[in-house]
Amino acid sequence: MSEEALIRASGLHKSYATAAGRIDVLRGLDLEIARGEALAVVGDSGVGKSTLLHVLGGLDRPDAGRVMFGEFDVFAADARRLAAYRNASVGFVFQFHHLLPEFTALENVMMPWRIGRRDGDGEGLARGLLERLELGARLDHRPAELSGGEQQRVAIARALAGGASLVLADEPTGNLDPRTGSLVFALLRELQNERYFSLVLATHSERLAGNCDRVLRVMDGRLRELQQAEARSFFDGVGP
Repeated sequence: MSEEALIRASGLHKSYATAAGRIDVLRGLDLEIARGEALAVVGDSGVGKSTLLHVLGGLDRPDAGRVMFGEFDVFAADARRLAAYRNASVGFVFQFHHLLPEFTALENVMMPWRIGRRDGDGEGLARGLLERLELGARLDHRPAELSGGEQQRVAIARALAGGASLVLADEPTGNLDPRTGSLVFALLRELQNERYFSLVLATHSERLAGNCDRVLRVMDGRLRELQQAEARSFFDGVGP
């Protein structure tokens, strides 16, 4: 692994059983992510973008292969250490934000602290993140009382509240209108530049992918880096 690499995946294989038989999604996939890098993962629907993010974050276990987070071998760890990795090192932002409906925005953002039983001022950190994301007046509102863009900003704050070094965002603006989606992504990138975490973004948006450091396409269960002209051609083929 290069000196500046945060995480490396090697030889990842993952398949799923369906009524039509087993489907191979990842087929010997390799990936190295640098510290502070913003990486876009693109590809047709169903090719394995979400699966890759779930494996990197320890939410799903590969059939074969290895994920190294620094010197930590993710899938060689026991359940307790794997849970600690997900809580302390990884932040997740999904297309469907998965906020807990019975809790306020502030309480949702504090979840990584509560689950990890951490010391320190978790509430102060959560308040600061929400204010940074222009939600200071919405701290006591529950998800049903927030707009879609506000809910997604709460999800971003929650992903960062634990001090994650790796943020995995799966179509984070897919349910938002273009203006709100651009705002949410710009705030995410701004926070990344300030906090220097690595960002892996699965997206169908040419605009979002074009604002990342690299664009990788999932093809036949592996990754291929796209140059600028290739990325444009890919998006011309799949639409906006």
